[in-house]
Amino acid sequence: MHAADAIHGDLGMIQPEDFVVAISKSGDTPEIKVLVPLLKRKGVPMAALVSNAESYLAQQADYVLHAPVDREACPHNLAPTTSTTAALALGDALAVCLLESRDFTRQDFARLHPGGTLGKQLYLKVGDLSRQNQQPQVLDSAPLKDIILEISGKRLGATAVLTAAGQLEGIITDGDLRRMLTNFAGRLEDVRARDILTANPVSVEVDDFAVEALARMQQRNITQLIVTEQGRFSGFIHLHDLLREGLV
Repeated sequence: MHAADAIHGDLGMIQPEDFVVAISKSGDTPEIKVLVPLLKRKGVPMAALVSNAESYLAQQADYVLHAPVDREACPHNLAPTTSTTAALALGDALAVCLLESRDFTRQDFARLHPGGTLGKQLYLKVGDLSRQNQQPQVLDSAPLKDIILEISGKRLGATAVLTAAGQLEGIITDGDLRRMLTNFAGRLEDVRARDILTANPVSVEVDDFAVEALARMQQRNITQLIVTEQGRFSGFIHLHDLLREGLV
């Protein structure tokens, strides 16, 4: 609230339970001298963030945050530059103190700041993205042709390998197929998924944060992860999903 606007109607937004932090370098402007008695009449406590500790505002306030500025960065020592920076720094310090005193958590931040990349880092879950993808999967007894068709058809660069009971046994990626074809000397017709899978694949749970999935991909230099739900195969999350959400 600007002091000049306050005395022309905006003062109505100040309620008895509020706490006012009045910011003024000099603390002696005409608007401040009109505003302060009106605030005191409302009975609201007031802190003064001022450069001049002997000013009218500082003398009338309940608390004083002294931010002395000997000279502005302005070459003429006129335009508020250094003083505004000092006020911003003290304002940030007050905000951090308030966060700590109210036990403000990352979850609170996500709830109140859901927009943009910062918000997504704190609320977007793996399951929010993986549910949009197909779920390539083959049995461990699947032949090579079925594996290739599953990976190619569902376009995630990999397929999960499951047992007949539905338990996750491993993963087969495009790279696994290329390495197998390069090194295999037997009959391709005899190859089964269990012969070329990578056991114990890197995975994430549906309730993990998407940024955790990104960190695991970066650590392992891979582009997709298997997603599980209570230990059972649920789908895939791909680096492109994270790129699309602006997390990379």
